[in-house]
Amino acid sequence: MINNMNGKPVKFPLRWKLSLVAAVIIIPMIIFSIYQIVALHNYSTAYDMIVGRITSANNYNLNFKEEMDESMYKLVVEAETFETIDENKDLINPYTLIESAKDDFTKLKEITSSRESLDWIKRILLNLDTLEDRINEIRDNLQETGHYEENIAMLESDIYILTELFQEEIQYYIYYETQNFEAIRQILDEQVTNVIVTMIVALIAIIFASVLVNIFVTDSITKPIKDLCDKTGLVAKGDFTARMTCKNHDEIAILSDRFNDMAFQLEQQVKSIKIEQENLRHMESKLLQAQINPHFLYNTLDTIIWLIEGDKNQEAIDIVVSLSEFLRIVVSKGRDFITIREEEMHIKSYLQIQQSRYKDILSYEINIPEKLYDYKILKLTLQPLIENSLYHGVKMLRAKGKITVTGELIDDNIHFHVFDNGVGMDEVELESLRKEIERPGSKQSTGFGLANVNKRIKLNYGNNYGLEIQSKKGEGTDIFIKIPAVLMDNNRIEVEYE
Repeated sequence: MINNMNGKPVKFPLRWKLSLVAAVIIIPMIIFSIYQIVALHNYSTAYDMIVGRITSANNYNLNFKEEMDESMYKLVVEAETFETIDENKDLINPYTLIESAKDDFTKLKEITSSRESLDWIKRILLNLDTLEDRINEIRDNLQETGHYEENIAMLESDIYILTELFQEEIQYYIYYETQNFEAIRQILDEQVTNVIVTMIVALIAIIFASVLVNIFVTDSITKPIKDLCDKTGLVAKGDFTARMTCKNHDEIAILSDRFNDMAFQLEQQVKSIKIEQENLRHMESKLLQAQINPHFLYNTLDTIIWLIEGDKNQEAIDIVVSLSEFLRIVVSKGRDFITIREEEMHIKSYLQIQQSRYKDILSYEINIPEKLYDYKILKLTLQPLIENSLYHGVKMLRAKGKITVTGELIDDNIHFHVFDNGVGMDEVELESLRKEIERPGSKQSTGFGLANVNKRIKLNYGNNYGLEIQSKKGEGTDIFIKIPAVLMDNNRIEVEYE
């Protein structure tokens, strides 16, 4: 058994997770199959029982009256006697017919559940008792002479009528059993319909559950592995602060612990030769790291893969072009300043990438006059503001929102506005954010990018420049940036720094 770094066994081995995927499909299918078999068996059994009862009753319906009438007639005209009738192969003893019928209908009475059918079985049994009494009377008369006319009368008025009544009662019994038969058929049809509906619902549920479990299990395996590959790549490039966080409690967690231990040891070895950067370059590097983080790249690449798999090749190409433009401007050959034209291309690339992911909730508009294109601006000034508007304004709106970027030249200064019509902030939240952006390097996600932009502008241009934020709850947020108007060829418009 594999143990983690504390010597404890793995709680959720990968083998269990893979078995879970199979179990989600197999177990429901087994349960559903058993349910189908039991339901069909029950109704098939009920079906067969009714068919058996109808068949049994129908045999008497066809033969009983004819055999009873013929035998009694032979006995009444004294062509046969009760003592010798059993020897005649063409006739059946009336008492044998009655006893056989009583036995069969008594058995039917025990297995019949319908109230109407039971009532007719009781009538049939009573009729058989009455018929037996009439036969007894005829038998007694036959033992004496002088009762021929009386026996003939009893034969016609009692025996024939009772057998005919017996036949009619059997017909009624068969009729009600047929009604039950039809009811069973309707129930069986309903059951078949229910089974089909249940099968469809169950199949959809199984597919849905299988997809969810498959996604969960696959993500729990592939995402940590991908993160580990990314972290290993960072370490290979010299970033020994990279650490893995894995809460899976499986073999990947053990591998992550080993990686973290290795990275820690390497970090300790090279830590003594690293000089902490606290100047402008440190601020910019920190911001760059925040902008091209693995999460953003992963989501963008994942979107590209999704579009390619969906045969949306042109859209995938557009995103690749936008991502290439985005990264090209981020790198900018190490330059700290770029033109406003390049900055506009950078934010447009970023917005195009994000719109491909959030097309249902994001629209944007960029209104920067062409006369500002040749002025220079600190690289990555507008993009962090747009990112803040997207993630903390538009996305929280839960409806389609819009980000508008404007620029204008006013009194030798350039003013930018990044406005979103998102959820906005109340006074307490706004004041908290304003304090947050005055503390660069904060770990708060809502203020980190804004604080770095603000600090970089002040370090480069002075405290008269920077950014301001205005916001109203439910109306949106307006981030204002003020920078001096400086041409890229260093023909600077007159402006004084503090």
